[in-house]
Amino acid sequence: MFDQFKARRQAARDQSERKALVQTCRTLMSERGEANTIKFATQALMQYQALSETGRIGFFELLASDYAPDPQRVLNAARRYAEISDAKSEVALLRAADPPRQALLRHLNLAPGGTRALLQMRRELLAALRTQPALQAVEADFQHLLASWFSPAFLALKRVDWHSPAHLLEQIIQHEAVHQIRDWQDLRRRLAPDRRCFAFFHPALPDEPLIFVEVALTPQMPSAIAPLLDDAIDTDTSRARWAVFYSISNCQPGLRGVSLGNFLIKQVAEVIQREFPKVNRFCTLSPMPGFGHWLRKKQADKLATSIKDDKQRQRLTRALTLLRSVYGEQLESPPGVANAQVANSIRIEKPLREALLCLGAHYLLGTREHDASTDAVARFHLNNGAQIHRLNVAANTSTRGMQESLGLMVNYLYDLEQIEQNHESFLHGEIRAARDIMAAR
Repeated sequence: MFDQFKARRQAARDQSERKALVQTCRTLMSERGEANTIKFATQALMQYQALSETGRIGFFELLASDYAPDPQRVLNAARRYAEISDAKSEVALLRAADPPRQALLRHLNLAPGGTRALLQMRRELLAALRTQPALQAVEADFQHLLASWFSPAFLALKRVDWHSPAHLLEQIIQHEAVHQIRDWQDLRRRLAPDRRCFAFFHPALPDEPLIFVEVALTPQMPSAIAPLLDDAIDTDTSRARWAVFYSISNCQPGLRGVSLGNFLIKQVAEVIQREFPKVNRFCTLSPMPGFGHWLRKKQADKLATSIKDDKQRQRLTRALTLLRSVYGEQLESPPGVANAQVANSIRIEKPLREALLCLGAHYLLGTREHDASTDAVARFHLNNGAQIHRLNVAANTSTRGMQESLGLMVNYLYDLEQIEQNHESFLHGEIRAARDIMAAR
């Protein structure tokens, strides 16, 4: 009984607070003076932050319904434009189709700390979207505005080193998403003379990195992650010929879907070339986070039944059979090969190596630009103009590495003269890959 009373009381409070926020938003949209606009934008953000999770979802629903374009106005403008396709009717159509919620978000962004607040708001919207698909149009408006506000033209590329402010170094440790930074000594190794770390910053968030990349300067293309994360510091960069992007981490969940990483890699490559003229080759050592899931969901088995080339189909079937005979239940049970010690005790002999390379090649070559079921890391690099260059067996034998990809990692090659061509090829469904990758299938 008490719980029901408490729930009703909370619902009444949510309704009252949301009503006050709605009124503030209406006032905000009607104000023309800059001072009053900032005042009411600040008030609206404070009221939003005071809402419960349910209240915030209710606010998003309000944005979807009450701040959508007027259908009749859009239809009338579209008809006029179809009849008279001149500049005046085109402008009228664009104005009619512009959602009022975009204007509201622009107003809210004027408040002190408005950009940071809207990033947090979008983070909460993305979480709500999982169960509220009707909010998709609201999400599209958020993404559209953030993509323009966080255009690379407005971003500053800065190097992060051991002498950077402590609060910035703490954020690098906190947000590292690929290879966990264990402690301050580990961080110091990653900022050593043969390493580089660069991040993008925005004027509205001067002390918060948006995204950062970690780079190793090496004599050759690496085939395993452990040596790159090793504690030994090499101060000699004279032998370096390769710049290896081995970790890219986003720091702002509210910017998901806003493209930053591709511009980051290209700018960093240019900076490194200027500092180290002998470093003229660029690659990654990247995880394959969806490979284990792909195997466990029997996607490889389905692929084997659809391949028309007899030799490829037979190789893929043999590879699957061998993999299951070696790993057994460790492979089939989620999260799959969870015990790194068990995995490491299995000898990677030639037949197993060839099986892993065969399956890995099929997996990566199935990457498609808009197919969320394919590997996200592969989509990022291929869309960015990279080439699949080499697969590496037993490259990451940590527990996470075995769970995600049975230890496989991949080198994507960034040939700066081929990036645009490779990008265009990927957009048209063609993946650029080295001969060894194509032959491994």
